[in-house]
Amino acid sequence: MDKNILGTGTVVQIAFVVHDIEKTSKDFADFLGMDETPGWIWTGTREQAQTEYRGNPSDARSKLAFFSIGEGIQLELIEPDMTPSTWRDDLDKNGEGFHHIAFFVKGMKEKITLLGKNGMELIQKGEYAGGRYAYIDARDSLKTVLELLEND
Repeated sequence: MDKNILGTGTVVQIAFVVHDIEKTSKDFADFLGMDETPGWIWTGTREQAQTEYRGNPSDARSKLAFFSIGEGIQLELIEPDMTPSTWRDDLDKNGEGFHHIAFFVKGMKEKITLLGKNGMELIQKGEYAGGRYAYIDARDSLKTVLELLEND
């Protein structure tokens, strides 16, 4: 495997897939000593997010909630809809729990290509306001899914 493929070693997000984002958000808020939950948002529609799952256009959406849990680190909760996606597949296969770790990168397309050459294939990608994301299957070598985040 190539060394320092991403150009960073700083994890910026840890994410979990859940069945009930409101209940799990409340549980995390209580655990973290917060007075309120952060609320949740829907991911964009296929037209907005240009979502692709396993190389095909996808209507997959999910509810997202974000907690700041340290300097520059987010805890993300993901409640997927029923459309096939990395989130739905993982929730159906493994149940609630850990889904991915995320890193900010520069040069998303190049990183995806380099990771692919190192046996880590693109699962899902899309856009969000101000940037883009990509989920990479690194389970064989790193035992996890990676999320690459690139902001404009």
